[in-house]
Amino acid sequence: MERRGPSVEPREIKQEGDRALSITWGDGELCSYKASELRRACPCAQCVNEWTGQRVLKPEDISEDLSINDISIVGRYALNFRWSDGHETGIYSFRYLRQLCEEGMKEE
Repeated sequence: MERRGPSVEPREIKQEGDRALSITWGDGELCSYKASELRRACPCAQCVNEWTGQRVLKPEDISEDLSINDISIVGRYALNFRWSDGHETGIYSFRYLRQLCEEGMKEE
C-alpha cells in the first residue's frame, strides 16, 4: 500500500547531535535514525545499481562513527545529507524515510 498524507509529511525534522536524526510525522509517529544506518540505506546510483536495484554499497564499509555534516531539504519531498565520509548524492524522499522507520530502522 502506498502511503499518502500526514504519514509521509514531516511535522518536525531534528538533528540529534552529529550521529542521529529524528522526524516527527504529521500523524504523530516519531522516528529516530542512526546516521550510519541512514548512510548504509543511501538510495543513490553510487550505492544502488540503477539497472538491477542491487545494493553495491557494502554495509561494512560504513563506520559506526559516521556523522551528518549537513542536511538540506529537497523541494517539499526529500532530504539530502552531507556525510562525514564525503558522500552527498543521496536524495531520501520522505516516503522512503518513513518506510525505513517502519521496517525497523529506529535508534533504540
